[in-house]
Amino acid sequence: MAKQVKLMAQRRTVTGRSAVRKLKARGVVPAIIYGAKDKPETLQVSKRDINAMLSHASGENILVELEIEGDGGKNRLALVQEVQHSPVGGDVLHIDFHAVSMDEEIQADVPLEVVGTANGVKNFGGLLEQNLRSLAIECLPRDLPDILTVDVSALEIGDSIHVRDIALPTGVTTKIQPELTAFSVLAPTVEEEPVVAEVEAAAGPEVIREKKEEPEAAAAAGAKDKAAPKEKEQKK
Repeated sequence: MAKQVKLMAQRRTVTGRSAVRKLKARGVVPAIIYGAKDKPETLQVSKRDINAMLSHASGENILVELEIEGDGGKNRLALVQEVQHSPVGGDVLHIDFHAVSMDEEIQADVPLEVVGTANGVKNFGGLLEQNLRSLAIECLPRDLPDILTVDVSALEIGDSIHVRDIALPTGVTTKIQPELTAFSVLAPTVEEEPVVAEVEAAAGPEVIREKKEEPEAAAAAGAKDKAAPKEKEQKK
């Protein structure tokens, strides 16, 4: 199941680019929490705490117990919805929290992880094709899985695993079409010899023949040969 972590946060009263730059200079990351029945609130959290939380996460779905300063010890449960990273350096720029309730179902995309090596790949040179990288599921927060493992070791060439074949943990359901293919083993591809090369080899080497004279050129040459004896007689 998804690991639940505690995180300290403070309400953020300043907005705008210049204010955000000042927060970053102090090692603080701007954040927002929305969802449930409460209005969205702007927050700020320690960059060090955020990095520690992300580095210890075992999956993409992280449940956070937010302790917001000034709430009198009343914590709020939230799901990390989105983390924005800097394209240069990868620093965390902003984080979105989606407030959830322990007794209300949530929706999440859970990664599918392959277990084992398909027999059709291992012994017959097939290719494992993964059509689904994650599965959209619904469950209570306490039942949220980090990942869904799928054992593909029994797959032969031509076999498939569909959504209906994926074993879901207790309390977890999906509305994805059950006949949708998640994994399949394809037959190995065989490269065919180029047909043009075979035809040229069968025909043998090309024979270059002498160019035939054009009809007009041949007639002119014959007339010249006939006129040659007459010229010799006149000279005599």
